[in-house]
Amino acid sequence: MGLKRNRKKNPRDKDLTSQYLSGAMNEDALEQVERFSGRENSAQQRKMQQTALLRLAEEAADANIDQLPIGQVIQVYSLFVEVEFEGIEWLCVFRKTFTKVYEPPIVGDRVRFRDTGMKDERGKPEAVIEAVLPRQTVLTRADSFKAIVGHPIVANADQMLMVTTLKEPRIKWGIIDRMIVAAQGGGLRPILCLNKIDLLSQDDEELMRARQAMAHYQKLGVMTLESSVTSKAGLDAIKSVLHQGTTVLAGQSGVGKSSLIRAIEPNLDLRIGAISGYTGKGRHTTTSAKRYRLSDGTLVIDTPGVKLFGLWGVSRENLPSYFPDVEDETAPPWRQESYERILESLPG
Repeated sequence: MGLKRNRKKNPRDKDLTSQYLSGAMNEDALEQVERFSGRENSAQQRKMQQTALLRLAEEAADANIDQLPIGQVIQVYSLFVEVEFEGIEWLCVFRKTFTKVYEPPIVGDRVRFRDTGMKDERGKPEAVIEAVLPRQTVLTRADSFKAIVGHPIVANADQMLMVTTLKEPRIKWGIIDRMIVAAQGGGLRPILCLNKIDLLSQDDEELMRARQAMAHYQKLGVMTLESSVTSKAGLDAIKSVLHQGTTVLAGQSGVGKSSLIRAIEPNLDLRIGAISGYTGKGRHTTTSAKRYRLSDGTLVIDTPGVKLFGLWGVSRENLPSYFPDVEDETAPPWRQESYERILESLPG
């Protein structure tokens, strides 16, 4: 139930919205559904149902919150949240006052929710989120390199599988270092995967330099893998890694994150860009984080492709702790340069 960006509201939409926000829309008004034919009628009814669900969220909070069921957020839309509980997906909302007590839910959050007794047109049950349980880990990105605002992306994941390539697109070691810092800072175990190795010969100088870099990361405690969907190289190793806990997939656009998961789980319904639409150019096709459950129970969270990765909670004072090789003067030149670029980008 994606909300398309840049869609302009017509005057009637704006009027209904203003009435709802001002509290002028009463229950009788919600039940008055005009008669339309075909798709217009269905769309209008669904809009009324959504409004009713939002109004339910404004009712008094359940007094026995601790007795409510606990589900996990699998995807977040603009106003609505999909939550999984005992194998069933629920469409949830949260009241306006919710964010005075809790941060807005993100993928991976464990939440307590209250059944409204309503269902959407697909038969999906609807509920109101009453509480977000404490997060064990959280992956956060800053809005920019200036780190003015932090944007939590995923909660309660165990590890982050960073996928990169030497070609299509070319590797950016600076982004890799930033993602490693973000993972470690959020309590996740970083794992680096060099994908599309079939595009280079084994004696290619660029591949050999990349393997030297991967060997250095291993010395720093970062697990490394090589893979290829075309040749099926490394797929068993990746599958074994995914069994070790909830895994966040991260990397630049086009590195093949979703393709790797489809190679491991061919029947998985990866509806890329289902919320905001598919660009048709293979860029930024996944528009929000989404958690998937594989057939063996493994949990994987796919995230949008990145061009930049601003760091949150990282300062000039604590950055050296993420670069122990720089501290002990064992860092190769490219790592030293990466450290200095990040240091220069951090606010003084």
